[in-house]
Amino acid sequence: MDISENFSFNEVLSCAKDDASRALYEDLNGETSINDLTASLIDSKRMAKATIVAREEAVICGLPWAHAALKQLDPEVKIESLVEEGQVCGVDQIVMRVHGRACEILTAERTALNFLQLLSAVATQTNRYVHAISQVPNNRAVIVDTRKTIPGLRTAQKYAVTMGGGLNHRIGLFDAILIKENHISAAGGIAEVMRRAKAKIKEATFIEIEVENLSELEQALEAGAEMILLDNMTLVDMRRAVEINAGRAILEVSGGVNFSSVLDIAATGVNRISIGALTKDIKAIDFSMRFEEF
Repeated sequence: MDISENFSFNEVLSCAKDDASRALYEDLNGETSINDLTASLIDSKRMAKATIVAREEAVICGLPWAHAALKQLDPEVKIESLVEEGQVCGVDQIVMRVHGRACEILTAERTALNFLQLLSAVATQTNRYVHAISQVPNNRAVIVDTRKTIPGLRTAQKYAVTMGGGLNHRIGLFDAILIKENHISAAGGIAEVMRRAKAKIKEATFIEIEVENLSELEQALEAGAEMILLDNMTLVDMRRAVEINAGRAILEVSGGVNFSSVLDIAATGVNRISIGALTKDIKAIDFSMRFEEF
């Protein structure tokens, strides 16, 4: 299966295995598939064939997680993916075929579908935003995610964003510096907090500072900021910020971005648009598993 260039194949498989293991632990109270009281009604040696079907159009994402859930219970299960990661599937299209022990497939079913419905939803939502701003003449903006993710599933969701055509912001608090209003206040102002941040540049992949008005923007530029987050600014101020910046720093917009506003925001000339809704305000994609008749 294809994997996003932002994540190595081994990183994705490792994350998928860990996430699937935790999800199955939750379902089985830390035991094995034998602890599935309903599936135990089936002969443990019974083999079965099943298909996973997408009930709506979507950008498919989460196949490694579905595979991991199925294989952790039955390492011998045979899985055929008919749609690759990042590809668009149609309504009622078969995404995957599965052949293995019926009990284990039944036990893993909901875990596999849960990952597919969540991660495909993130990828699909991201792709809609990416496609929307691509229609803006001379668009220079890219769609970026945030840390507003489901606890414990951040890597999975950020991976899904890339499969939808978006970019990842910082992964966590450990890999980059994002200076917000409270940091500025606690550190003693924009100039001082930027001075301190620059002393840690070797520890961070980037330094970004949030500003709430044009005066703060000018202060940040004077302090040598190379990436600036325009927080909840009006379109008028965004356009003025682009003029004041004159290409000196990367400008990112955040706050209240939705499908009604994203086109106008992209048209201001900013470089990045970060959207919490990519990972927190999503509607699961509908998938179902159906067994073939015995």
